[in-house]
Parts: sequence; C-alpha cells; structure tokens
Amino acid sequence: MGVSASSLLDEAQSSYIKGQAEAELQALAPYYRRQFSIARFQQVEEELEQRRETPTQLLMQKAPPEAEVLYEEHLLYFEENRKWRDRYVVVRANHSLECHDSLETFVRGLPPRHKLLPTGGAVLTEEDAYAALVERCFPGDGGPKEDVAPPLRAMPGPFPLYLRLPYRRDCYFCFKQEAKRRGFASVLSDCIRHQNQDFLKKKTCEVQAFLKAVQLRRRDQGSYGPWDMLMGSDVRVMGNLVMEKLLPALEEDLLPRLKARRTERKRLWFATVEAAYILAQEHLLEGLARLKEECRAGARQQEVRIRADMDQILQSRRQLEDRVRAVVTEPAEKLCSESVRPYLDSVLEELMEPISCGFQEGRELLEGLMEEACRSARRGGQEDARKVRTGHMITRLSGSATHQPVDLLSCYQKIAAVRENQQNLQVRFGFSHPTGLIHSTQMDLEQLMENAAFTFEQLLYTTSRDDVGSAPEKAKERVLKRYDGDSSAVRKRICRQALLSVTLPFVQKELDAALKEEIRNLEEVLDPEHSSFVHVQNVYESILQQTLDEALTQGESAAAL
Repeated sequence: MGVSASSLLDEAQSSYIKGQAEAELQALAPYYRRQFSIARFQQVEEELEQRRETPTQLLMQKAPPEAEVLYEEHLLYFEENRKWRDRYVVVRANHSLECHDSLETFVRGLPPRHKLLPTGGAVLTEEDAYAALVERCFPGDGGPKEDVAPPLRAMPGPFPLYLRLPYRRDCYFCFKQEAKRRGFASVLSDCIRHQNQDFLKKKTCEVQAFLKAVQLRRRDQGSYGPWDMLMGSDVRVMGNLVMEKLLPALEEDLLPRLKARRTERKRLWFATVEAAYILAQEHLLEGLARLKEECRAGARQQEVRIRADMDQILQSRRQLEDRVRAVVTEPAEKLCSESVRPYLDSVLEELMEPISCGFQEGRELLEGLMEEACRSARRGGQEDARKVRTGHMITRLSGSATHQPVDLLSCYQKIAAVRENQQNLQVRFGFSHPTGLIHSTQMDLEQLMENAAFTFEQLLYTTSRDDVGSAPEKAKERVLKRYDGDSSAVRKRICRQALLSVTLPFVQKELDAALKEEIRNLEEVLDPEHSSFVHVQNVYESILQQTLDEALTQGESAAAL
C-alpha cells in the first residue's frame, strides 16, 4: 500500500528530502554511539549481578510464531484505483495486515496484494469525524468541506471503516454487518497498539540506545516529555522526525503549484507526503543499518574491557553520581516540594482512576466468563467439564483464527479516559501526549487477561479425573487470586511510570535552565578510559528520578490500587 516516490517528486525535491534525512541521521549518530556503549555496559552489569524480573503469579503462554494467523475475514476494500474490491484480509501474530485477492490465493500461499503495518493509525467509523480529522491534517486554505474519502452513498455496504495513517494515504473498508465491522475495528486497534509499542518495549542494546538518543537529542533541542510520534520501528521514528521538519518546506513549495479543485489538491498533497515519507525511510533504513553495525562491532571490541574493568567503571560512576548529587539534590528537592508534591494527589487521581476502572472491569469480565464455564460444567456433569478443560469457554478472551475478542473494548475505553484528564496535567506540568501511556497500559491489561485465560485452561488440564466436576470452580478461585496479585503489581508499576512520565520532564526543564552547563562540566571528572560507559546526562537523570521517587512514594498510597 504505497506510491512510487519518483512519480510525485522531482529530482530536486528527492535530493532535498534525502539531504534532510541524512542530516537528521548525522545529528542523532553521536548520541546513539554513546548510548549504545552505555546500554551494552548496563547489560553486562545486569548479567553479572544476575538481575531477574519479578515472576508473575499467572502463567504466561509462549508467544505464537509471527506468521500465525490471528484473524481472517472477507471484506470490502477500497483500492488505489478507487474501486471497491472483495478481499480476503489476514492478520498475523506480528500484527501486520494482509489483503489477498481471495481465500483461494491465500491458501495457495501466493503473496498478498497489499501488506499494511498500521503504525500510528486511527480507526474511525463516522464519516464526519474522519472528514474533520483529514481537514486538520491538510494545510490548505480552509475552503468548503469536500470529500476525500469515498462518499458514503457510493459505498457497497452501510458500515464503513476509515483508517487514518500519519504521513501515508488512508485505507477504507466496508461491511454489510455491524458485528463484522466491530470485530475488525477491534482487531485493527489491537494491531495499531502493538505496532506502536512492541519495538519500543524491546530490551536490546539497539532499541535502548535509540530511545535514549532520541530523548537526549530532543531535550537538547528544547523538547521535553513524551512525544506522540515516538512509535513503531527506529526507521519509522526517524522518518517522523524528518517529516516534522520537512512538512513546512513541502507546504511552501508544493501547495502554490496545485491548481486543481480542492478535493484533488488534497489527494495530491497526501500522496506527495506519503512519497516523501517513503523516500526518507528508504534512506534512513540504509543509514541506520550502517550505524548499528558500526556500534555492534565497537561493542564486541569493548566486551573484554568491560568485564575486566567493571569494578573501576562502577567506581567512576559512583564518583560522578556523588558530584552530580551535590549539585542537583538541593534545588531538585526544593522544586519537588513546591511544585510537585502538593499536586500529587490530583495527578494520581487523574491518571489512575480511569486505569483502575479498566482493570476492575477486566476482572469482572474474567470472573463472568469463568463462572459461565462453571455453570456449564454443573449443568452437564463430567462430559461438559471435560469440554471446559479444552479451554473452549475462554477463547472469547484469547481470541481465535476467525474471531478476535471484543469484550475488552469497554475496558480499553475506560483506560483511554486518561486523555480526558490531560488538560489539567498540561497546565500544571506541560504533559500533553498520553497516547504512549494509554496504549502501553491497554497492552498490560491485554497481557494480564491472556495470562489469566491460559492459567485457567492449564489448571483444568492438570486436574485429575476424579476432581473434574469441581475443577472449574477451584480453578476460577485460584485464577482470581493470582489475577489480583499480578494486577496490583502491574498497576503499581504503571502508576510509578506514569507519574515519572508526567513529572520528570517538568523537573528536568525547570532545572536545566539553571544547572545545564554546570552538569555538563562535570563530565570532566570522569576517567577518560571510562567515559564510553558512563555519561553525565544519564547519571543526572538517574539522580532526578531518585529524588522524584522519594516524593512519589509519599503520595503513591493515594492511588486506587
């Protein structure tokens, strides 16, 4: 699903876009190289200290192979030739979406006609809401509203679905049954969440170094706090950085030359933006691959030194921490006391009330489904109890190859209500980008529910034949108890991360105005031989987190946990 960049961009425009992409890559590279060495050092440190994550009480099912099919369905898709076609859509476990010509071509193993990674997408079902969103993204003259999507009256079914994609042309689907649309919307929303977050959650050196490098570079440019376009792969994120700067130039150069009707101008504009985005990503893909390989080679050369000098490097880091702490602690504690701690109760309420409501509704849903399984077993005796042991009653939570669960939609909507409270957080702390927090929290709930479903199934499978009649009830009680334990731990982690994501950028921005140069100068106290593995900016942020942690601990008990 895309366009050829060469068909819409002339040679000068293409060269300019490649130049902008290369400039962004070169600007990020010094940050990335340094953070890669630090990330590798921290990996070795954790390995030697044998740090392990706290185990969950619920069982975790092994992730399915990436090619496994999670969803498949016939639906109507609006092709680039502006004609509706009946397509066979498949969603795989890597949360990519494929459009096949038919079930037959899919079964025969032929490649899909289209493949889509819906990173950053927004799913809409109302024409007016979609049109308003498109209008906000078009830098035109604010003329009369005109259709850019296929008009509703021309659709082959009464239930349209619009997929709005950043910097890419949108996708349109149509259904003849509301239930089918609702199910597909659930699947598509799940794909978007995972495409946005899965890469960012990886613990590899490459990902950790990239995220820290982007954060530090944006901070040096005066941008603090979460960024809604930090989503998807490293190439996608870099492409978003390029497009932020590129759009004003494209607007100035392209729009005056588009003399067509406004509807056609919109189509040409969005197609050109997509072509620029594709071209930038093609260039970034090659450049990032070279940069990562360079850093991997450097890390391999440093490996022996890291292990041999671990104690000395840690001592250097402790000395730097002491120096940074001496500079930062007093002003940081004063700022927290005056501008953070007095507002913690309201911040906790605004963040955690909708999140806790979503998790509580998830528990009620889980309990209801397991109770349904218990009633079925009581009515049918041993034979139905054996059927329960197959996990059939729980597939509404874990999904299947033909029907993705829709029960969690209400839970997700409650969590998304965090967005309704962001105005107060923006006024007080400048926090205006909650999308990452919302999506990661929804995924935490999804994982918790899948763990509960899998645990229920496994408890039934391990039941002896003599206990099969009472097994569902016993399994239900055990699963709920474990759910409560894991849910509490997950929400405490979410609470702490959410509070830090709101308050830490605010504190950094306030303190940087007075302390930035003094902090930078402390780099000189480091042993030059250890400077590849210890960076004053990382230490500075760690000290601020510790200071904030003390303030947050005092208010955490007020959270609805």
